[in-house]
Amino acid sequence: MSALDKWLAQSPLITDGAWGTQLQALGLEPGTIPDTWNLSHPDRVESVARAYVEAGSQVILTNTFRANAVTLGEAGLGDQLDAINRAGVEISKRAAVGRALVFASIGPTGKMLMTGEVTPEAALEAFGAQAASLAAAGADALLVETMSDIEEGKLALQAARTTGLPVIVSFAFDSGKNKDRTMMGATPEMVAREMEAAGADAVGANCGAGIECFVNVCKRLRATCPLPVWIKANAGLPEIKAGAITYSTSAEFFASHFPALAEAGASFVGGCCGTTPEFIRALVRTRSGACA
Repeated sequence: MSALDKWLAQSPLITDGAWGTQLQALGLEPGTIPDTWNLSHPDRVESVARAYVEAGSQVILTNTFRANAVTLGEAGLGDQLDAINRAGVEISKRAAVGRALVFASIGPTGKMLMTGEVTPEAALEAFGAQAASLAAAGADALLVETMSDIEEGKLALQAARTTGLPVIVSFAFDSGKNKDRTMMGATPEMVAREMEAAGADAVGANCGAGIECFVNVCKRLRATCPLPVWIKANAGLPEIKAGAITYSTSAEFFASHFPALAEAGASFVGGCCGTTPEFIRALVRTRSGACA
């Protein structure tokens, strides 16, 4: 039995919520790469991770979403890649203190392969360097998340698999009338088939839309391949009120979709942009009620 199989013996597992919006609430300035806070403000980063553990998250992520060589290199921070990624894992592991697993986050490069903004070789090298640092720091698994391009997802997966850790690949379905396509036009069926064939240990959906759109996507991912499904929805779509970005979905409305997601085959359920520890507490309460 694999490590992932053992973890999922009592699935669905509750993961954590948003990191970026939580760090912004703690003073992260617009335009600042959040991952740099692993070195400059580790106490604030750890407070986010610890809040999710205390809320009941069984899996928490790391503040490493943008800590790849392409993004950091453009910001003149390429020499800090290893330190930023290792610190991200170490911070989350301190917060987890044996109560939660730590899955290290790997986001997209932010560049488009199809237009030549980044070459496949450069992307693969960037993902490989990040994955190696995250694995060396002791992550339990790697999460490639918020992908829109299947080819970029495959490159990140290829790089992550070299570590020997379980690898989840999650896409943002934020386009189309029913919010069931990625920005690049990929459907849940396409994603599931391609990621299974490429050797992913689990496949999923995160960001992009509110929780009400994710039940359908989850069903379609699960119907297409036998892999565990990772689900992390936003707290609705962002709105600008009084110059600030807000999310209108309540924790209770969000958690009310947990039973449907579990029935649809979700193995992991958590939140993305705009969600908070209260959303995780609501999910835990709903899960407890469903299992009672």
